[in-house]
Amino acid sequence: MSQTSKPVVAVVYHSGYGHTQKQAEAVADGAAAGGAQVLLVPVAEAEARIAEITAADAIVFGAPTYMGSVSGPFKTWMDATSKVWGQWNGKLAAGFTNSASQSGDKLNTLQQLSIFAAQHGMVWVSLGLMPGNNNSKGSVNDLNRLGSFLGAMAQSNSDEGPDKGPIASDLETAKHLGKRVATLTAQFTAATKQRDLVDA
Repeated sequence: MSQTSKPVVAVVYHSGYGHTQKQAEAVADGAAAGGAQVLLVPVAEAEARIAEITAADAIVFGAPTYMGSVSGPFKTWMDATSKVWGQWNGKLAAGFTNSASQSGDKLNTLQQLSIFAAQHGMVWVSLGLMPGNNNSKGSVNDLNRLGSFLGAMAQSNSDEGPDKGPIASDLETAKHLGKRVATLTAQFTAATKQRDLVDA
């Protein structure tokens, strides 16, 4: 944890057209609301800032879903993290993704991100929300309207800019994920510190 005793959460993301950036900013806002110090890192800067990312207590990964998986620039960075193999072991991780289609095979992207985190020895944080918009009383305004459990999903129309999407409920879902990561990271790091004191 940082010298201020706040957990540090890094949000590393790629955004091709700005939609996933809005989702990343919502995750960062949620993590800050949860008491974390937040590093918001576009993937283009991630290799240069790898020391900052590695020093964080938790890392949230975000990428648009292109052709059924993470975007190319994000995958390139994923491969480059072999240089810090073993250094993220025991840190918390989570993920989010956006695509134009309601499904768009976004689950495959979240699975890809969770496996990536597992390869680094990280502990995955799920979304922790029941699915919304799945009964006669639901609507697109529900949190987790796309019914994800593994991470936060968002949908943005392909013919509209980031001023129109993701919609508010998808951004609130992303904020929920960020706050959940911050809260669990604080608990996790405090428990680890207490254990280390007992073992000393």
